[in-house]
Amino acid sequence: MSILSNFVKEFKATYAKKEEIYEKGLVGDIKRIKAALLDPKFMPSSSLEAILDKQIRRARYPMEVAITGQFSAGKSTFLNALLSRNILPTGITPVTSKVNFINYGEEYKLKITYKSGAEEYHSIENIAAFTDQRQKDMDDIKYLTLYAPMDVLKDISFVDTPGLNSQSQSDTDTTKRVLRDVGGIIWLTLIDNAGKQSEAKILEEYMSHFKNKSLCVLNQKDKFTPEQVNTTVKYIQEKFSQFFAQVTPISAKMALEARALHQDVLLKTQYDKIIEEFKHDLWEKDVDNLSFFEEKFKAYKQEIIKIQNTDTTQNRQLIEESNIQEVLDFINNTIRPQAAEAKEYAIKKDLRSFCDILIKEYQTIIGVFGSLSDVLKESEEEILSEFDAIHKTYSKELFTIYNALESIMETMANVTYKNIKKQKAYRYEAKSSFLSKDSYEKIEYETYWIDSDNVYKNLFYDDQTIDKMFKKAIKDLKQVQLDSDTAFRNVYRNLKHKVQRWQEPYELIKKQREIASDSEFSATRHFAAKVYENILRDYHRAILENISALRKKFAYFNGALSYSYIQTTQATIAHFEQQIAESVLLYEKEPTKFHIYHPREEEILTKLRVNFGFEKIEDFLTSKRNYLFKIIKYSKEQYLEINQGRIEFVLSKQSEYLSKIEDLKAIQESI
Repeated sequence: MSILSNFVKEFKATYAKKEEIYEKGLVGDIKRIKAALLDPKFMPSSSLEAILDKQIRRARYPMEVAITGQFSAGKSTFLNALLSRNILPTGITPVTSKVNFINYGEEYKLKITYKSGAEEYHSIENIAAFTDQRQKDMDDIKYLTLYAPMDVLKDISFVDTPGLNSQSQSDTDTTKRVLRDVGGIIWLTLIDNAGKQSEAKILEEYMSHFKNKSLCVLNQKDKFTPEQVNTTVKYIQEKFSQFFAQVTPISAKMALEARALHQDVLLKTQYDKIIEEFKHDLWEKDVDNLSFFEEKFKAYKQEIIKIQNTDTTQNRQLIEESNIQEVLDFINNTIRPQAAEAKEYAIKKDLRSFCDILIKEYQTIIGVFGSLSDVLKESEEEILSEFDAIHKTYSKELFTIYNALESIMETMANVTYKNIKKQKAYRYEAKSSFLSKDSYEKIEYETYWIDSDNVYKNLFYDDQTIDKMFKKAIKDLKQVQLDSDTAFRNVYRNLKHKVQRWQEPYELIKKQREIASDSEFSATRHFAAKVYENILRDYHRAILENISALRKKFAYFNGALSYSYIQTTQATIAHFEQQIAESVLLYEKEPTKFHIYHPREEEILTKLRVNFGFEKIEDFLTSKRNYLFKIIKYSKEQYLEINQGRIEFVLSKQSEYLSKIEDLKAIQESI
């Protein structure tokens, strides 16, 4: 028992399904939904897994704020000002040609992600070589990620876009896709360009659902008077109130200059520099103590004191004039508080939409099987009618053949009857006499004989009338067999044609959305391609079985009709010759009691029919429940049974997907 108990424990430990426990929060919820959607029963695609993984990364990463607008609005300069460092290249032409993700990192570095999936890292000083539209050979780059050790990036990831009127349509399309996923948008435009019709169209298309998290930044305020700036701000607030929660005029150039010289930024820069130098020297030099770094550390301390003693009044005034703090306040007080909730809402909305997509794709597959079951159901009445038509058509033809055979029998009986001839015969009857003891009287009487030679001559030899009539009947019967074969095959061909018309479009059916299951659609295509094996084969086998049974019966009667009708006639004549001979013997013994037998035509016909087995022929050809009727009746019953079975089989396939849809709806409702 202990061995068995240990086996059970080991089995449960190895194979028992363990309930997954997910972490609390959005990431845990996504993982739970991911596990449910990637259940093997759904045969999930790799694309679905990838997009679910993307949602997990999206939930873990900081909220993304896109910096966008039309080109040459100063987006890169503005972003440099937010980051307090001149990192991104700027210029008078559209410079940023790729999407740049600016994320938090322990140190400054640049990651290049190529369309092939390859990645490589570079120093941030090389960023211009990968972002500037003025550089060549950048088509193979997908996007760039800039890592920087800045606290703001722990909560917010900035996305620098090429703009919505880039020189490259593909880059414009990329920007449009980015805008669908971000948590907030900072729309940057030049004061003297704000509110133009070109901007209005773009805002109408892409910004309406971002109102509460969108900031309109009017750049280059330093080039205009306060009155001009205020007039423009008021105009934008009134005209585009449905798009922006706030409109803020700034000078990105002044902000960058001021923030780059901000005391905290300068101190952090010196700190990063000394740490980097210390790491480098420690790695490169073989040292036993820290004396190698004393001089550099003294220089660092002097620089720190110098920065701390610097008068920051002018710098603070420059920051205030640039109005960049108003932008930072909007990010911290408006975008950030709503970011987590908005991100969760957007992710869960996407997860529900994934379920909708999968459900619709399953509904497409259900439609495939549903249309096939409709074909089988709708064909039923027509197929049964075709079977009935076979019976009706060929029953008439069989009756015609029967009439021809009956006419042959009547002709043979008539010719035989006409050739029953009289002949004189004598019998001797004993007579008593006084003159003689034994005396016999010769008495003449009439008897009959059948002139068989003349019968054969008239029926078979002179013009071969009966031979021709039999051959025609056999030929007609063979034709009925061939025609009924064809009719049975046409019943199957009709059904096959209907099913193949269903099959044609579904052999090539493909999923409409990338995340749908490749395997499910592959299985559906395979089912359609194998429709003979899956559906038609049972019908085909049944038809061939029925044709075979009908052929065997026709072959039997063909054989019966092909049997030597001369021998049958001879046997019939011999029968009646014996009957006549027996009657003569009886008559001669007791003439007063018996008479000479003379066969009637009806008797000859009856005997011919018996010798030919005509009762079976009659039953096969003319009976209301003849063999054709029995075959048709069996065929109809067999067809209905097969059809019901195939419909149930198809509906069982459909039911599998209906069950999966219910499971997907349950998953969707749990989100």
